[in-house]
Amino acid sequence: MVKNLYISALLDVYGNFLGDKAKALTECYYNEDLSLSEIAENEGITRQGVRDQIKRAEAQLLELEEKCGYCKKFSLLKELANKYSLGETETIDEIISNINDL
Repeated sequence: MVKNLYISALLDVYGNFLGDKAKALTECYYNEDLSLSEIAENEGITRQGVRDQIKRAEAQLLELEEKCGYCKKFSLLKELANKYSLGETETIDEIISNINDL
């Protein structure tokens, strides 16, 4: 499995919607940079069991983002705020519109 920073961001936003075990395993993998084997050893389960739970958690996080889109909206707002700070003042209406959509 390739570690994806996007999943880590989704975990920050939607992590509380996961079960406690799935959240803990996924946080260990993405935020603490532990390997599947290290997590398995610490938790007393198989490496495959860890992988399966993380994959299910990833799917849930991606589904939540698809439905809610908060990470996408946050990224867009950051981009617009950066443009605004660089002097593109016409972006303010788009910023306000995106904030109102939240």
